[in-house]
Amino acid sequence: MQKKILKSLNSLTFPLLSIIVALMLGALIMMAMGYDVGKAYTSLLNGAFGSKNSIGETLIQVTPLIFTALSYAIALRCGLINLGAEGQLYIGAICGSMVGAHISGLPTILHILLILIAGFLGGALWGLIVGILKIRFGASELITTIMLNYIALELVSYCVTNAPFKDMTKGAAPRMTSVIDAVKLPTILSGSRLHAGFILALLGVLIYHIFMWKTTRGYEMRVIGLNPNAGRYSGMNIKSNGLLSIFIAGGFAGLGGVIQIIGLTYFLTEGFAANMGFSGVAVALLGGCHPLGMIASAILFGALNAGGVSLKQRSRGKPIKKSIANKPLAN
Repeated sequence: MQKKILKSLNSLTFPLLSIIVALMLGALIMMAMGYDVGKAYTSLLNGAFGSKNSIGETLIQVTPLIFTALSYAIALRCGLINLGAEGQLYIGAICGSMVGAHISGLPTILHILLILIAGFLGGALWGLIVGILKIRFGASELITTIMLNYIALELVSYCVTNAPFKDMTKGAAPRMTSVIDAVKLPTILSGSRLHAGFILALLGVLIYHIFMWKTTRGYEMRVIGLNPNAGRYSGMNIKSNGLLSIFIAGGFAGLGGVIQIIGLTYFLTEGFAANMGFSGVAVALLGGCHPLGMIASAILFGALNAGGVSLKQRSRGKPIKKSIANKPLAN
C-alpha cells in the first residue's frame, strides 16, 4: 500500500515541476512588461479560490476538462492519439440535448440516466468512425479526428438554426431547445453555480482507474499501447482493443458535453465549449494520463480560466501595472 502511495506521488512530480516552471516564466514575462507580479498572482488566486463562488467557477471549468482529458488518455493508453474530443463532446451534447428537451414524463433519475447514455453513445459512435477508418483503410487518426471536429461543428451550426432542433421561441438567439427543468443537475455548493456534474467527473476518473488497472481488457490496452508487437505475440486482439478504446474515449468526451448542457447552460449554442477538447489534451499530458495527475492538472487549468476572468476585470478597473507617477524625472 505504501509503495502504491509513493508511486502515485512520484507520478505527480513532473506535473508539479511543470506548474512551478510555468509560474516562474509567467512572472518573468509580467516583470518584463512592467506588471506587478504580486498583485497579478494575488488577483488570479482570489478569482480562482477567494470565495465560494470563485471555487465553484473553478470547478465548473474543471468538469468538462476532466472528461476531455480522460478521452485523450484512454485512447493514448492503447496507442491512439485522439484529437477529436471537441467534436465528440459536441455530438454528445446534441444527442443529450434532444433526449433532454423532447422526452418528458419519465422519472427524473431515469431521464437523467437516459440523457447521459445518449450523450455517451453519441460521442462514442463519433469516435468509432475514427477507429473504423484506421483499421479498415489505415487512415491516420490525427487527420480523421481533426476533420470530424469540423464536421461536428457544422452539425451544431445546423441544429441551432434549423427546425426541429432549433429553439423556436420568438426572439431567442440561435440555439437548440432547452432541456426540461426536471433534468437540470442540482447545485452542490451553496453560493455558487457548481453542479453535480463535478461529482460525475470524479466518478469518471475512478472508472478510468478501475478499467485501465483492474481489468483484463484495460491491461491489454496498456500493453498494446506500450508495445503492439508484444501484445500481438501474446494473443491480444489489436483491432478490437483499438476500436474499444476509441469508442470509450469518444463516450467520455460525449459525457463532458451533455453534462455541460444539463448542469450549466441548459441549451446548446455554437461555441458553448470552445477549445475544451484541445485543453483536455494539455490536461492529460500534463497529468501524465494518471488519474490523480489529471485531476490536479484540470484544477490548474480551471483555476487559470476562472482566475483569468477576475484578473481581466481587475486590470480594467485598477491597473496592475506598477505605478511610475511618483518616480523622479531624470535630469
